[in-house]
Amino acid sequence: MALFLLQRLGTLLITLLVASLLVFLVMEVLPGDPASIILGVNARADTLAALRAEMGLDRPAWERYLLWLGGLVTGDLGRSYTYGVTVWELVAERIGLSLPLALMAIVLSTVLAIPLGVLAAARRNKAADVGVMGFTQLGIAIPNFWFAILLILLFAVHWQILPAGGFAGWDAGFWPALKTLLLPAVALALPQAAILARVTRSSVLETLGEDYVRTARAKGLSRRAALWRHAVRNALIPVVTIMGLQFSFLLAGTIIIENVFYLPGLGRLIFQAIAQRDLIVVKDLVILLAASVVVVNFLVDLLYAVLDPRLRGGGHVL
Repeated sequence: MALFLLQRLGTLLITLLVASLLVFLVMEVLPGDPASIILGVNARADTLAALRAEMGLDRPAWERYLLWLGGLVTGDLGRSYTYGVTVWELVAERIGLSLPLALMAIVLSTVLAIPLGVLAAARRNKAADVGVMGFTQLGIAIPNFWFAILLILLFAVHWQILPAGGFAGWDAGFWPALKTLLLPAVALALPQAAILARVTRSSVLETLGEDYVRTARAKGLSRRAALWRHAVRNALIPVVTIMGLQFSFLLAGTIIIENVFYLPGLGRLIFQAIAQRDLIVVKDLVILLAASVVVVNFLVDLLYAVLDPRLRGGGHVL
């Protein structure tokens, strides 16, 4: 187990190093000059040169990469060109919205998807299965921004029971802040629940055909007990994998939903930073989100041993 953890940590560090290099290279080829955007197109050449020197843009690319990488290692993410504050301050300000929103969406998705997936597998080719598969097909097909607009029209405009957008802030109280996140969380959760329900159904159906499930049934265990004690638990391994990927996506990929609901989260911050060519913010946020994906996948690997005791032995596998 210890050897496995060391190998996984080594892979994590190498992945982050490669990701940092790719992020830096992509930022280098993006069009536009940050100094020109800040000062305007009519700025004098000497003023532009002075600002580029102050921002470090006059240095060679390899030197700028090493300086940025050194800052990441030491925890110094630099200062935003546009906002005039450190990137850590921007992250601390926005993560208070994006993280609860992602958690709410993944909880809603899981609570909805896993029972539906198990139900569809237990009632294969029956009305319940057809209904669940129809729901999942609809959830995958409907764009989440269109579903978000529909939620706004129903709950904010027609029934007027939830706010249409904006974020009240946690200082305004737990419930007022939570109300502003309910509709965005539902809009994010629907397509994720559709995908997760399909994965759950397929995984449960596969485990139901295993020998140990048939043996349990032959020993007199009821169909319901065999389903929940043996099939569902072993079927959760691919489900947990998808949940880990979905959480990473929900934390990083909410740009459209945050713009629909006018939420000041990390996704909207990345969108604004790209539009303003605030390269240091874009690079730092992208690598932080990439790190979150890698760390979540690492934690998912550790959960495999909890869900399946067969994977606990040995030093090279979990």
